[in-house]
Amino acid sequence: MAVDTPTGTTDSGRTPALRLAALLLGAGVLHFVTPKFFDSIVPAQLPGKARSYTYWSGVAEIGVGTTLLIPRTRRLGGRLAALLFIAVFPANIQHTADSVSNPKAPWALKLISVLRLPLQLPLITQALAVSRRTPRR
Repeated sequence: MAVDTPTGTTDSGRTPALRLAALLLGAGVLHFVTPKFFDSIVPAQLPGKARSYTYWSGVAEIGVGTTLLIPRTRRLGGRLAALLFIAVFPANIQHTADSVSNPKAPWALKLISVLRLPLQLPLITQALAVSRRTPRR
């Protein structure tokens, strides 16, 4: 469903797509700037080195964020973003479990990690909405 914007044009998922793109691109870059943090939330059960998962998930976030920026690939980008948000959820759960059980973890980190979990659902639904709202080209 298109929404009228202040300029009189219609916004068929563009603004939410740009918000999601900014989130994904920013997070993707952070995987390379501060990889140790992301290494620490990779579930230990996964085979291989945590740093590989950190870098590959950063590449995925940058790639998906880019698809959301380009109108021609935005529908696909919405679907890929939803899948990515689902795929990283186990790492978010791991981070929450680790921070809550760590007596040395700051209370703010514990709170943020717990509150972040239910925010995955709106991210997934927003990504799917972008996919549905973007006109076919």
